[in-house]
Amino acid sequence: MLSVLPCLTAACKVHLVIGAAIVGGWLALMLWGLVAFIIKREPNPWFWRLLALLQGLLILQLAAGLVLLALGRRADSWLHYLYGALFPAIVLVIAHVLGRGLEDEADSWKVFAIASFFIFGLTLRALTTGLGLP
Repeated sequence: MLSVLPCLTAACKVHLVIGAAIVGGWLALMLWGLVAFIIKREPNPWFWRLLALLQGLLILQLAAGLVLLALGRRADSWLHYLYGALFPAIVLVIAHVLGRGLEDEADSWKVFAIASFFIFGLTLRALTTGLGLP
C-alpha cells in the first residue's frame, strides 16, 4: 500500500497507518454486530471499547490530516475530506442520538452495528481517495 502513497513523508505514512487501522476496525465492529445479531446475543463490553477506540482514532486521524494540511499536503479530491471526517461524524452523531432515544437501551448496540456498516464504507472510500485510486 505504501508504494501507491502519493506522499512518502513520515506524516503521510502515519496518516495512512491510522487510516488503515480505522477501516479495519470499523469492518471488525460491523462483523461483530452482524454475528451478534445472527446468534441473537448482545455483544460483550469489548464491543463498546472498540467503538470508543475507533471514535478516538477518527479524531486522531483528523488531527493528523490537519497536520498534513498545515505542511502543505492536500488530497487530490475534496471527497477525501468528506468521506474521512465529515460523513463519519454525521453518522456517529445520528447513531448516538438514535441509540439514546431507544425505548430499550439494550438494543443500542444494533444502532452502532448498522452505523459501523456505513462508516466502514465511508472510511474505505476515504482511504482509496487518499491513495489516489478511482
